[in-house]
This record gives sequence, C-alpha cells and structure tokens, in this order.
Amino acid sequence: MEINTVAILSPGDMGHAVGQRLRENELDVITCLVGRSARTRELSAKAGIRDVSNVEELVGQSDLIMSMTVSAAVPSLCREVADAIKSTGSDTLFAECNAIAPQLTRDMEPVITDAGGRFVDVSIIGGPPRQGYSPHFYTSGDQAAEFEQLNDFGLTVIKLDGEVGQASGIKMCYAAMTKGSWALYSELLMAAELMGLTEPLLEEFREGQSSVLRRMERTIPTVPPRSRRWISEMEEIRDTFAHLGMTPHLFEGVAEMYRFIGSTPLGEEFPESRDRERSFTDTIRLLSQYVQKEEDAG
Repeated sequence: MEINTVAILSPGDMGHAVGQRLRENELDVITCLVGRSARTRELSAKAGIRDVSNVEELVGQSDLIMSMTVSAAVPSLCREVADAIKSTGSDTLFAECNAIAPQLTRDMEPVITDAGGRFVDVSIIGGPPRQGYSPHFYTSGDQAAEFEQLNDFGLTVIKLDGEVGQASGIKMCYAAMTKGSWALYSELLMAAELMGLTEPLLEEFREGQSSVLRRMERTIPTVPPRSRRWISEMEEIRDTFAHLGMTPHLFEGVAEMYRFIGSTPLGEEFPESRDRERSFTDTIRLLSQYVQKEEDAG
C-alpha cells in the first residue's frame, strides 16, 4: 500500500522530529493530542504536525501509524489503537517503534492484527532526525517491505531478515551497550566523587582511557533529562536477556540507577531546557550530593 498519511503517537522528543522530517518530505503527518502534555503540544506545533480530534479519526485517516512512546505504555497504546481499528474497519499499518523486548513485540502483533490492522516491527537506533542526519530505523516481519517506503521520505530504513521481533532485538542489544555504559559511568564517577577520588581517577582516564573519557564528557550531562523514560527500557532489556536464559540482574541495576537519577532535581529537566553550561563533572558532583543526602536521611 502506498503511504501518504503517517500518524505519530506520540510527538515527543523522537516523535515530533520524525514527524517533521516526514512532513518536510511531502507526507501528511497527523497526531492526536488528547490528554497530552503542554510540552508535547508545543513540540507537535513546532514540527507542523496536524492534530485530529480522537484516535478513531487518526486511525481512519492514516496509512501508517508510528508508535513512539515510553516502553511501559506500549500495551495500553496498542489496545487503544486496536479498539479504534475495530470501530473504523481500517487496515492501517501499525509500526511498533518502541524499545521493547522481542517477546513483547510478538505479543502485541495479534492485538493489532486480530482487530483488522497490519503490524510491522520497527526499532530506532540513534537520536532524533536533524539537518543532515537520520537515525537507523530497523524493521522486520511480513510488512517490513512496505515500511521501507519511508526511505523515500527522509528516513534511513534497514530491513532485517526474519520475523517480527528481530528489529526489537537489535535495539535491545544496542541500547544495552550505550545506556548500560552511561549508567555504569555515572555510578563509578559518583563513587569516586563520594570517596574524594575524582581528580586522580580522571587523570588515570586521561592517560589510559582518553576516548572513554571524551564520551563521558559529552554524554553524562545529557543523561538526567532522559533518565526517567529509560527506566522501563532497561526493564525491557532485562526481560529480553532473561527470556534468553541469561541473568536479568545487570539491567535491574541499570534501571535502578536511572530511577535514582530521575528522582533528583536534575531529572526534572527536559533535553531542550537542561543547563548546557553544566559540565560532566558538575553533573556528577550534583548527583553525588543526592546520594549523600539519601544516606544521611537513612
């Protein structure tokens, strides 16, 4: 089926940028902002995404729905869309683009297809689209070739062989490396700060781990504003590894680390509103103060 109208659920950090890229490449892009935050409404308006009045209208108008939300919201959103598909008789293509375990993706497929829709597994690796850049959209399953049409509209789509779940699986492995590392870096640097060892540790990194140190300097300040929505993603990685017979405990710890960071005042910030003058050492120092406060309170 030819794709002319794409629905974005929801136009947050990633979703609004994807919607803007598709709109700039001559696709009609819609969303439904009922119950969404003022920030999401602002991002959607900035991207020029057209708002419709309800999910039934969104389903009825769209050739493709791209679901981009926090991992924990996936089952309820799939059920909401499935109900709208049933009520409208639509056979729209539903792209599950969230960071979820392959087994959850496979569980969601019949929710959509039994309602009369079509389902494709998609995962996104990389940051939101920007000038001259697109993240990689991996896709798998029977409808993957149809989703590949978005290569013609400003996105970078990579089709994987195999069934639904393959695209989700590559996201789980990649995010385990990136976000798992950032949690590890944050925790070990906080430990050094609490022991008064920050400067000698950084000097050792400069001597023997200079490329890792540069990643820390670039990435650590960006972690707190994103930490809350990463909690459920880390739990999905935990479930992926447990399903494969491996330990879930590493990513239980990573989820707990992001839960802590998100509970601090730094976790209240948004990516666009964070203090860009705050260095990575300042970030670690401030986070360490809240570890100490928790210890004192205990």
